[in-house]
Amino acid sequence: MTNPFRYDGEVAPGEVRHLRYEVGETYLGDPIEIPVTVLNGEHDGPTVGLTAALHGDELNGVKVIQEVADRYDPDDIHGTVVCCHVLNVPGYLAQTRDIPIYDQDLNRAFPGKPRSNTAERMADRIYRTFVEKCDLLLDFHTSTRNRTTMFHTRADTTNERVDRLARAFGANVVISGPGDVGSLRRTATENGIPAVTVEMGKAHRFQPTLIERALDGVASVFAEFGVDPTATVGWPGWFRVVPADQGDKTWLRADTGGLVEMRWGPYPLVREGETICTITDHFKHSEKVVEAPFTGILVGVLENPVAQPGHPLCHLVRIDETTRDEIQAEIDRGEFDGYRQRGLRWRGERSELD
Repeated sequence: MTNPFRYDGEVAPGEVRHLRYEVGETYLGDPIEIPVTVLNGEHDGPTVGLTAALHGDELNGVKVIQEVADRYDPDDIHGTVVCCHVLNVPGYLAQTRDIPIYDQDLNRAFPGKPRSNTAERMADRIYRTFVEKCDLLLDFHTSTRNRTTMFHTRADTTNERVDRLARAFGANVVISGPGDVGSLRRTATENGIPAVTVEMGKAHRFQPTLIERALDGVASVFAEFGVDPTATVGWPGWFRVVPADQGDKTWLRADTGGLVEMRWGPYPLVREGETICTITDHFKHSEKVVEAPFTGILVGVLENPVAQPGHPLCHLVRIDETTRDEIQAEIDRGEFDGYRQRGLRWRGERSELD
């Protein structure tokens, strides 16, 4: 039998506890409370942390965690699952990325300090109470507003335990690096808790296809680490680890201001020299063509059709010939149908083909 999970209270083996945990106060002195579900299994196993909405407008992960908390029963799981549904409650209520008023990024404040600014105080409470009790961690994010991101993960795969977690989750692309100083992922990993960031789609919405893919990833992790012995470890079909500090990925940026028209597609596979987008002035007197500098797959794309010099247009990851052929085979099987038209299915929205 597993041990009780202890915070300020205690969750016994075989128990589900839904709670609101205070991490701060409003101007009126009312508590800022994060919603948490703890599923403490009857059987021994690891403690898995799931977190979402560190950026308050990133909602796909909120739905993922709601579903995990609802779908699993402590009678069936081995270990403990700690579901932190919404971490940045002030940003969530305002539907903003950062903590409002002071524009503090909660995901740059970890592990936090008990006597510091608002973000670091919140981070301290979250980290000490829940995160540091975990054996592994999945942190769910989306792109920021006006952009979208392909379903992928970020993890320091030079760490063998993190690499195992990232492979178990099963996203096709892993961008490998330590992460930003103060981020939850980096802090947890440096403190011996393997952590992976899951990036999935757009802010301000639920995208059912991506949510289901993330739930499949969670189930695969539960299988790999013995949390759910009835589940099986998934395989995404093709897999690419991209070092963050090497030239295997790049953000293509605008060199001129104007109106952006995306020309790539209908699939996210682009070949060297192909046109990705054009930027024109309002009179159509000038046109800047942005081409792919190498063959790769688009993992992030601008959706706001206006840009000025320096604005990111797309995030391109280099692929080798073997991976290119594997992706092409998926395209031929229809896996990418609707990526751009009819609802952008592969980026997370259902198309007319579903």
